[in-house]
Amino acid sequence: MSSSADSLFDWLLDGAPGATQSIHVVERLGVDLNAAGVPVDHTGVFVTTLHPTVFGRRFRWRKGDPKVTTYELTAAIQASPAYTESPVYQVTAHRATIHQRLDGPPPAKDYAVFHEMRAEGYTDYFAEPLVFTNDETHAVTFATRSPEGFTAEHIAIIKRIGRPLARLAEIFALRRVASNLLDTYVGRHCGDRILSGRITKGDIETLRAIIWFSDLRGFTAMSARSTPREIVDTLNELFECQVPAIERHGGEVLKFIGDGMLAIFPLEKDDIAKRCKDALDAADEAFTALDERNEKSKTAMQFGLALHVGDVAYGNIGGASRLDFTAIGPAVNVAARLEGLTGKLGQSIVLSSDLAAHAGMMLEDLGEFDLKGVPDKQGLRARARAFSSSLKTRNRKAQPQRKESIDAASGPGTSLASEWRAPPKMTSFDFGMSSFRRLIPVPMSSPLSWSPHKRSVGCVIFGATG
Repeated sequence: MSSSADSLFDWLLDGAPGATQSIHVVERLGVDLNAAGVPVDHTGVFVTTLHPTVFGRRFRWRKGDPKVTTYELTAAIQASPAYTESPVYQVTAHRATIHQRLDGPPPAKDYAVFHEMRAEGYTDYFAEPLVFTNDETHAVTFATRSPEGFTAEHIAIIKRIGRPLARLAEIFALRRVASNLLDTYVGRHCGDRILSGRITKGDIETLRAIIWFSDLRGFTAMSARSTPREIVDTLNELFECQVPAIERHGGEVLKFIGDGMLAIFPLEKDDIAKRCKDALDAADEAFTALDERNEKSKTAMQFGLALHVGDVAYGNIGGASRLDFTAIGPAVNVAARLEGLTGKLGQSIVLSSDLAAHAGMMLEDLGEFDLKGVPDKQGLRARARAFSSSLKTRNRKAQPQRKESIDAASGPGTSLASEWRAPPKMTSFDFGMSSFRRLIPVPMSSPLSWSPHKRSVGCVIFGATG
């Protein structure tokens, strides 16, 4: 046994000091095995994981390639022939060890991957199980282009380093599972903080963020006429419309509150305008996904969304042995109260006046409102949704509105009395004016008015005289 093989064995046994990620271990395997005289041209490590959508991860090292490639395999691959008809499946499902020459007559079980490797010039293939202490079985594979293939001595070296490799792979896998579960249940940034040691009750930090608070319309009535399974399925569809959009634009979902959801878009120093755009883009995508869902479903659903900006306390809240990592504060309360106005005002999306100042677009001023439990009146702005989305919803369900007084959360204070009629279907004229109002930066206070009910435009143009 060469000194290089001994050094690799000891390094793995000592926990791979200096390797902070799995890819560093896989890279060291390939390099050090070659130094030990084992002609490895390809190394692969496959480890399953615990994740709602990811079945496992595969790491691939190739000689001459400076980077280890990582693949996340979706849960769908687990039942596909690409996996069940592969040597890795035989290793993980049956703890089989496979050693197959690729440059000779085809074996009785000639896997598709063997055809691919032959085409790439590989001559020999070896795979063996990595057995964890909890009895789970994972896999490591090696391949070479050497005309001699892997000799008995080469296989002995590979088998020897397989034992400490299994222990190390298990440690990295457990860390990954912990991270996956925390990301899934508390959010990525919260999970990172918890893993870094932020687990003490009352350990909080104050940050400024754009706050997203949404709520399903008509949830109480729907719950009364639906089975628990139907309710859960509906809520999952609702949140699936929002969560991917929020995460794509750098937001973080903090909590599902029954049929409601709280998310934040943390702010840096001078990026409030950009983050406001991120939140609004996420809202557009969420409502587009909702429209697509409603087009395919027999039962349409709608949700209201309020966006606000403010300081939040972000950290651990709870009892000694049961904590929650979340965001609280007056700004969160304001966002929740503002969302409560969306249905009464007939709006899908509303912005607080504090956030609207950074939106960089024309917004309709809905007035100021007294909110229950909030000392100061809050200004509210409305943003028209994209034409395709609002037209689908509007024409599909044009429900008459009633005359009513609106006051936020039924609290005392100023109310807004308004009388609404059944909204007519949008005509090309409406569409043109709607587009004009969105695209032309005319302040709402300017002498330009348009009503979809009156079908008329008022416009005064002031000129300058010399």
